Amino acid sequence: MKHLLFLLHLLLACLAAVLSAPADTDKVRWCVKSDQEYQKCLDLANKAPVFTCVKKTNSLDCIIAIHAGNADAITLDGGDIYTAGLKNYKLYPIIAENYGQSSESCYYAVAVVKKSSTFGIRDLEGKRSCHTGFGKSAGWNIPIGTLVSMGILKWSGTEDKPIEEAVASFFSQSCAPGAEYAPLCKGCKGDCSRSHKEPFYDYSGAFQCLVEDAGDVAFVNHLTVPDSEKANYELLCPDNTRAPIDDYKRCHLARVPAHAVVTRKDSQLTDLIWRSLTTLRKEDFNLFSSEAYSPAKNLMFKDSTVDLVRLPANTNAFMYLGATYTGTVRSLTKEVSTADTSGAITWCAVGAAETSKCDKWSFHPLMDEDNKIVCQEGATVEACLKMIMRKEADAMAVDGGEVFAAGKCGLVPVMVEQYNEEMCNKPGASASSYFAVAVVKKGSGVTWNNLRGKKSCHTGFGRTAGWNIPMGEIHRQTSDCDFTKFFSSGCAPGAPADSPFCSQCAGSGKTVADEFKCKASAEEKYYGYAGAFRCLVDGAGDVAFIKHTTVQENSDGNGPTWASGLSSSDYELICPGKQSVPVTQFKDCHLAATPAHAVVTRPETRNDVVRVLQDQQAKFGSGSTANFKMFQSESGKNLLFKDSTKCLQEVPAGSNYEAFLGTDYMNTMTSLRQCSDSASDLEKLCTSHNCQSTN
Repeated sequence: MKHLLFLLHLLLACLAAVLSAPADTDKVRWCVKSDQEYQKCLDLANKAPVFTCVKKTNSLDCIIAIHAGNADAITLDGGDIYTAGLKNYKLYPIIAENYGQSSESCYYAVAVVKKSSTFGIRDLEGKRSCHTGFGKSAGWNIPIGTLVSMGILKWSGTEDKPIEEAVASFFSQSCAPGAEYAPLCKGCKGDCSRSHKEPFYDYSGAFQCLVEDAGDVAFVNHLTVPDSEKANYELLCPDNTRAPIDDYKRCHLARVPAHAVVTRKDSQLTDLIWRSLTTLRKEDFNLFSSEAYSPAKNLMFKDSTVDLVRLPANTNAFMYLGATYTGTVRSLTKEVSTADTSGAITWCAVGAAETSKCDKWSFHPLMDEDNKIVCQEGATVEACLKMIMRKEADAMAVDGGEVFAAGKCGLVPVMVEQYNEEMCNKPGASASSYFAVAVVKKGSGVTWNNLRGKKSCHTGFGRTAGWNIPMGEIHRQTSDCDFTKFFSSGCAPGAPADSPFCSQCAGSGKTVADEFKCKASAEEKYYGYAGAFRCLVDGAGDVAFIKHTTVQENSDGNGPTWASGLSSSDYELICPGKQSVPVTQFKDCHLAATPAHAVVTRPETRNDVVRVLQDQQAKFGSGSTANFKMFQSESGKNLLFKDSTKCLQEVPAGSNYEAFLGTDYMNTMTSLRQCSDSASDLEKLCTSHNCQSTN
């Protein structure tokens, strides 16, 4: 009997495994949206049987089918990539189109008009508009977002009226295929669907809408107008001038991330899709041509594609599109941010100690609903930056190296820490900076000239004083990107776990298999300025790369328990071309003057973050009598903000990360980025194409 029961259980287990397995793991089911696209897909499948075809009526139905496991892949534009990345669908971009030297993995969103017309972009009200499709990048999100941001199209938000209604009132007639608001279909020729059933759909369709005089302006990309037609058309520039069609690099509305293939999060499926696409020889089947299916264009892939680029693993929709683009999409949808509804911003705290301080801040009796702080915890700074990009948090304060990485992902610096109290009340005062220094134990014999082979202590991998500045200097001297050949070992929290730069880290000291070892979090004892100095004090390293005030803040009776009994005179500074000097002589011996830490956020939440933080520092800043202090840390050092902060000052509106960091720092980073391993995983994800931080 027992034997029979065992066989029955075994049979049931096998049956369950069969039922739960994918129907066909060696096929790529491509989702298509029109008869012409379906025919091209069938022709592809005939040449490459690994492909099968699934026909749906529109992009959203394809997204739903892929999410449900009824299809595997589709190429989408930025607006649809955004939708596919939402929690409802959880699809990921895995392969980007490359358009060659004209734009590589970007394209330019442009406004095209007939050369015989005379109006500029500020004269568009009352004109007729042609759009590639409702919710598409070059045809809707970018132009409408641009018109709203420039104040040309007056719209106060969804609480007033839907954006569709505002656009229909602005233009006298439009064709925006896929729009559910009927007035936006008045200019269309077919059924106004986002498919090739509508002759004015997609880039070629929107241009044809202009050609046939169904519209006065066509919102398309820079490759849309055929060479033979370019002389008859011009571009509308944001400065209200016009330019020839080929002058798109100067005259455009935005640079937009390339169309990309999306699928479910499945590494095996991703590998199969990549192999299946890239092993096709052009002579067998040209993926990037729709000539055989004329007049339809851009079937399955854009016809202007010259190559495909595989994206780094774990790239999600928001990293691929960047904060600037996703902010534009959000501004045109019915999404309303926390700050819009309650006056609150969500602060991202790294680790338990910061979260504890943030909770005290959030629940303080002086807090009011109009300018409230809500707390969200992230395991690392990188995790927090990802959360800000995904809109799961709004802001955090980071060092210059992290401002650089955040900027590459489209985030912007909005408030900067000021360490000189006299400057806090001076409008337009220059931002604070600090000196990056190299500290050794006095009498150790360690100099800059004999650093090779020593053990090093860093505030964190990719951070300014602790990594970028010293490693940039070492790279300048050695031209060698393999820093493990220079230092024997060290602690650089945030470095890859198997790196020698994790071997000297201490972790939290609470468990044998310490999950916090080498993590860029306050739970790692050697993380941050004080942590890197502690690494030196404990003998885990021979040199500590920190800021000029760290030693004095953690010696001579100052600092936490571990620093008691330390004397600043027992330490000294080393720097290139000079003898060692006391730690007080940092102005004469330092590696660089570096920018102050700054608060970063998404572009669209800039004003909310500034408003709330200005209110918060009035309540809890250095001059406050409240029992909570924003710029003091009770159970650690430099929690949420540097403890030396006297106030936060607004970064001028419109400043990007490059302007904030300055020419010298950007030059250092440019040099260091010759070493591919010097970039964080987040930065690599955000720079998998070149559209993120430049419009």
